[in-house]
Amino acid sequence: MQFLKILFWCLLAFLAAAFTIGNWTAVPIRLPGGLVADINLPFLLFFTFLLGLLPTLGWQAARRWRLNQRLTTCERTLAETRALHAATAPISPVVVSPVAQPSPGLAPTPIAHAGPGLL
Repeated sequence: MQFLKILFWCLLAFLAAAFTIGNWTAVPIRLPGGLVADINLPFLLFFTFLLGLLPTLGWQAARRWRLNQRLTTCERTLAETRALHAATAPISPVVVSPVAQPSPGLAPTPIAHAGPGLL
């Protein structure tokens, strides 16, 4: 896969060099104040490419920064919520001892009930 990547970039560089050699002509550009600048066509095309690329890269960097800020805020909120939930949850489970069963040979003793007002 690395070989294909290197091959692609070499092919792209070769095409750029062939375009540059084939189109090395001066292009007159009229500037304000009656000035005329002669610029080679490959430099002019590279400059216009950068003129379109840089605002897009700036927008993408700003968008990525904003999404990272939102992600950080969400992660912080999630950590606080988990900490709050952990603080309100019981630390150790309640242990209930089993009820002792009476032995089958002994009959339960009746409890004498005292009438109302005798206590």
